[in-house]
Amino acid sequence: MPARSHIPPGFQAINPYLIVKGADKLIAFLEKTFDAKEAIRIVMPSGLIGHAEYRIGASVVELAEATDEWQPMPASLHIYVEKIDECYAKAVAAGGETISDPRDQFYGERSASVRDPVGNIWHIATNTEDLSNEEIQRRAEAYFRENSE
Repeated sequence: MPARSHIPPGFQAINPYLIVKGADKLIAFLEKTFDAKEAIRIVMPSGLIGHAEYRIGASVVELAEATDEWQPMPASLHIYVEKIDECYAKAVAAGGETISDPRDQFYGERSASVRDPVGNIWHIATNTEDLSNEEIQRRAEAYFRENSE
């Protein structure tokens, strides 16, 4: 019998845990934008969400409603999706505020950034090229040289 893992099934070594004011708004955003699926929801006697887990692809996003003890803390998250333009449109339709429209990046991604209804920033991206670190560095130097004036 294989040894039991120290990481629960379905989790990665690191998983975002979002503490928000308005957990229901965040859940609706995750479901509409990323087709997130609820794994568990624990509701406190007050009716607030004490803990919830949502699966997006092979990842888990954990979240809870802010309390006096656990204050809201916006986060910045980077998520890879299959179709960036479609996902970006869903994010905006779900109440996200555009920070940057989808655009091709020098580092081999097409990406956009959106602030969700509770203040988290989502960097949504699709990998478009497999580049070496050297090529990314070369392109970065050219990009900053061209855009520093």
